[in-house]
Amino acid sequence: MDKQTYADADETLYRQVLPNGLTVIVVPKADYHKTYALMTTNYGSIDTRFIPLGGDQFVDTPDGIAHFLEHKLFEKADHDAFDLFGETGANANAFTGATRTSYLFSTTAAVETNLETLLDFVQDPYFTDQTVNKEKGIIGQEIQMYQDDPGWRLYFGMIGNLYPTHPVHIDVAGTIDSIDKITPEMLYDVHRTFYQPSNMTLTIVGNVDPDAIVALVANNQAKKQLVNGPFTRGVEVDTDISTILPYRVLEMPIVQPKSIVGIKGTRDVQDDFEGLKYQIAVRLLLESIFGDSSELYLKWYDDGLIDDSFDFEYSAQRTYNFATIGSDTNDPAAFSDAVIDVINRGVDQPELNEARFKQLQRAALGKYYQSLNSLEGIANQLSAQSFGTSTLFDFPKALNSLTLADLQQVATEFLNVDAVSVFHLLSEGE
Repeated sequence: MDKQTYADADETLYRQVLPNGLTVIVVPKADYHKTYALMTTNYGSIDTRFIPLGGDQFVDTPDGIAHFLEHKLFEKADHDAFDLFGETGANANAFTGATRTSYLFSTTAAVETNLETLLDFVQDPYFTDQTVNKEKGIIGQEIQMYQDDPGWRLYFGMIGNLYPTHPVHIDVAGTIDSIDKITPEMLYDVHRTFYQPSNMTLTIVGNVDPDAIVALVANNQAKKQLVNGPFTRGVEVDTDISTILPYRVLEMPIVQPKSIVGIKGTRDVQDDFEGLKYQIAVRLLLESIFGDSSELYLKWYDDGLIDDSFDFEYSAQRTYNFATIGSDTNDPAAFSDAVIDVINRGVDQPELNEARFKQLQRAALGKYYQSLNSLEGIANQLSAQSFGTSTLFDFPKALNSLTLADLQQVATEFLNVDAVSVFHLLSEGE
């Protein structure tokens, strides 16, 4: 078993790839009572087109099938996995993103029992026409709920502007029409292809013994006839700014209009150390310009252009990356114009200086160390990075290696008005 000690973070990470290809990651936390575990597959909502395990032709599956599969895996012929977790007092859940699907539990007791339950229900699918059709109604209600959520519509409106030809613009849950096409056979094919052990990781953080945990998981896996094999994804990296939709507007029954500006990344950001440095640099750049301690933020707030809903974020995932800057505002056009004016300055930003860079660098390091108090935060981040070569514990080294010149270079590249799009959410009738 590989053991890595990170002096900067005062953490130790154990990693073992089992004979069947499953990667097990363990971070012992002796001072905690709780243990948190996630089983993650490198498969999400964008992976609707692929050559399946054992196949030689591309197949297309309905939008929302990854999320649908996540829901159905808990239900078995004679029990529900949630009930098994509940019998030990554990809390269980699952979530589907654009590039990954994770199943998790947290517990203060019976860690071994719950690990067995997690491994078994994720790796042993059970689908029938009756159970699949029942789920269509449940997920259909969930889809409708999100369609009525202004924040969700604003966010996915922007993604649709930036990525109109990439599947990330499609809601993770799909549509009512798309999920109606899902069959048990499709679910079994998807599970066989993407839930093979070599495409999955198991991350455990808590008061556990790494050797004992790995032995338990290895014994569980040795009893199963799980198949690994090659498959091909059909989704490609999208850094093409020529496809961007520059502007769209949507009206909904809301009181306060909303505006969001997006910037499409033009670099393929890899899940390695250099990719981690780049992501940190972009986030520091955005914080320096738009953070709540910046002069720009204070001016916009005092002028009434933004309110406490103002936010910005940067997301880098497999095949795409982008930033968003958005707020509730009485004047959506004025807000988006103001943001675009800032982006148009490129590297010429008043607060992109050495003093502020050092201040934000120290603040980021402080937030990082504070985040290590959360088992959930550690496990989620390690799991999200588990298919690459960088880890959460590389953050201090990557952060401290950055210079103001790095941020200036990122500003020159990333703050590109040709990669910008605007989406407004207005009150009906305005």
